[in-house]
Amino acid sequence: MRITNQMMTNNMLNSINKNKNNISVLDRQYSSGKKIQRPSEDPIVAVRALKLRTNLAELNQYFEKNIPDAKSWMDVTEGAMDNMNDILTLINTACVQGASDQLSVNERESIVKNLEQYKEQIYQEGDANYAGRYVFTGYKTDTSLIFGDDTSNLEYTITENFTGSDISAVSKVAGTYSVDDYDPSEDYSKSPTLETSYRLRLSYDDLDLTDADGNPIDLNGKLKAVDKDGNEIPAADLPVTTVSLSSTTEDPYEPDPDEINYIPETGELILGQNIYEKLKNAKSISVDYQKSTFKEGELRPEHYFDCVVHEEGTDETLDKHYTKQDQEIQYGISFNQKLTVNTQGSDALGHDIGRDIDEILEAVQDVAATEEEIAKVEEMLEDPNYADQTEKLTQLKQQLETELTLKSNIMQEKFENGITNSSEQQDTLNVAIADLGSRYKRLQLTESRLSDQQIEFEDLLSTNEDVDMVETYIKLSSAEVIYNASLSVASRVVQNTLLDFL
Repeated sequence: MRITNQMMTNNMLNSINKNKNNISVLDRQYSSGKKIQRPSEDPIVAVRALKLRTNLAELNQYFEKNIPDAKSWMDVTEGAMDNMNDILTLINTACVQGASDQLSVNERESIVKNLEQYKEQIYQEGDANYAGRYVFTGYKTDTSLIFGDDTSNLEYTITENFTGSDISAVSKVAGTYSVDDYDPSEDYSKSPTLETSYRLRLSYDDLDLTDADGNPIDLNGKLKAVDKDGNEIPAADLPVTTVSLSSTTEDPYEPDPDEINYIPETGELILGQNIYEKLKNAKSISVDYQKSTFKEGELRPEHYFDCVVHEEGTDETLDKHYTKQDQEIQYGISFNQKLTVNTQGSDALGHDIGRDIDEILEAVQDVAATEEEIAKVEEMLEDPNYADQTEKLTQLKQQLETELTLKSNIMQEKFENGITNSSEQQDTLNVAIADLGSRYKRLQLTESRLSDQQIEFEDLLSTNEDVDMVETYIKLSSAEVIYNASLSVASRVVQNTLLDFL
């Protein structure tokens, strides 16, 4: 084969160009630290880099944003529940102190004042929020757990559910006396008595006596029950009569055996004896009732019950319907892994503790009022103007002392109920705290794993994309030597001229 000068020149130029291109590639790698600048240079490296970068970006989102946000939410929740737990301990301690029958009037009043403050604070803890979002209100993170102010423009129709085990006994003193009604011609020989009845205590008091149109509210047909065998008890067997405490015609705590007295002021359904026998083993009991006046600090019903809310001055078609359900706020904390970060208020804090404290306050006030009545009689006995009525006044004092004994027993019973119910509430709260703690531990374990994965992904990405700078420098130096050598050799190629052939 004949090799021409042109062929030698072309081969020489191609070799020089290849060497120069190799220097250019190695120079770009050395200056950028990356194996490729364009996907076309190495499609496999490019595809692998895209996948690794996508995975690393997602992992960083979980590790650097989602998990810290979830931890902060759960830290706020845990702090609030720990405070609730401390307050319940204080409530329990106060009730233990109050159950003593050796306390003076001032000591009892001091305990009650403390209990009122504990009640207010424990519900305030339920309004804890993180970054402007309430942590105990499920999906309704823009709605507080409690009413921040006295509210009277919202009418709630609340559906509350019970079982037969929720029916409790309630004691009241009947046949009480008042010094203001003292009449020396009256007979004061009949002693006050302690009467016990059965009740369903609703979660709210001060319920509506009339509807928006001023018509008396009737609970007939709105009390439904299913017996232990799953059979619905006919509404006709559950007649309800609304009885106001201000009524002097009948004692609301002495219902007819076949009737139920509904007391809106206290939020109680007092069961007649025959009704109690029907309901004491009931599988389910539901009551629909209305409330439109709420005090500051009361729990909002939509977080605890099925209810319908009507705002005064608005169209009825705009009524809001709420259904009680589990509302889990979940964060993506890893690849295909979600974690519930919230705890609902209904799982940690109930109405009972507040209702118990209200009843303790009422019982203490009853005892204090009776002690004042006795003090008045004692003053009258010392007053010469009543010298001829000593026998009657002494008899009245004896009956008031009997009344005081009965009311003191009720007061102690209320304090004892406070001990029991605060302990039960604390048990419920501790379950919620333990559940939160287990989820927090899972979050920490996931965070630790993602930290390791982040390092691994970064190493894989570096191995795939980055060049070995030492190796690249050696290759670049070698390529420069080769390039310079090719230039030197090229200068001696085809040195013969036309004259050498003549």
